[in-house]
Amino acid sequence: MNIYRTGIDIGSTTVKLVLLNERKELVFGKYMRHGARTQEALAALLQEAKTLLGDCILLPAITGSGSINLGKALGIPFVQEVVAVASALKQAAPQTDVAIELGGEDAKIIYFKGGLEERMNGVCAGGTGAFIDQMAALLNITPDEMNDYAKESTKLYTIASRCGVFAKSDIQPLINEGAKREDLAASIFQAVVNQTISGLACGRTIKGNVAFLGGPLSFMPELRKRFIETLELTPEQVIFPSDSQYYVAMGAALMAEK
Repeated sequence: MNIYRTGIDIGSTTVKLVLLNERKELVFGKYMRHGARTQEALAALLQEAKTLLGDCILLPAITGSGSINLGKALGIPFVQEVVAVASALKQAAPQTDVAIELGGEDAKIIYFKGGLEERMNGVCAGGTGAFIDQMAALLNITPDEMNDYAKESTKLYTIASRCGVFAKSDIQPLINEGAKREDLAASIFQAVVNQTISGLACGRTIKGNVAFLGGPLSFMPELRKRFIETLELTPEQVIFPSDSQYYVAMGAALMAEK
């Protein structure tokens, strides 16, 4: 019977499940919005994995902001998120100096050089996937459409991303004045970049080889573009791994006990 290292990432909005084979290759990876029903979402993902791979033995580890209680209830070892990210990048991109990870309601900057250090947002979801969803709704478009509109932008406006309320107060007058949706979309992405850099880095420089992880940065290339241009990164300094949206879960899987 096949044995798979299994990583479970319970985030603020999604559950992610990955299975790695003996060669530490990804054989199953999927995420699902949980709507505060994390156990049901995890059970559905596990059933999908079983349907695809058949009967197997899982060696699990769990991580993520919503994972501690569920991990205790299921008897699954817990891995801290920063340790999980470090584990995944050590295998796939050991040259990484800094990782920027955006999730549904959290944002992180992880520094690897000069000692492992994490900067993470607090209780506010400004500058995260939830903020992008909220702003897309304000523009009456989907987040995917926001990325498409941002491709055609020619102008950036200053928009606050520390809070959705403040951002709306900046965007609504622009809408009323006839600002193009393309420019507003790109400006919202730039606001996310500004919030991440100013709110999390707090003066510490983001330089060297930078990895971009998490759902928003995986599925919105225009958001990555705004980071890359703002940080003045060369193509050689940009690390964007395949399956980057699963990297926290993959790191947990790599640390699962044999």
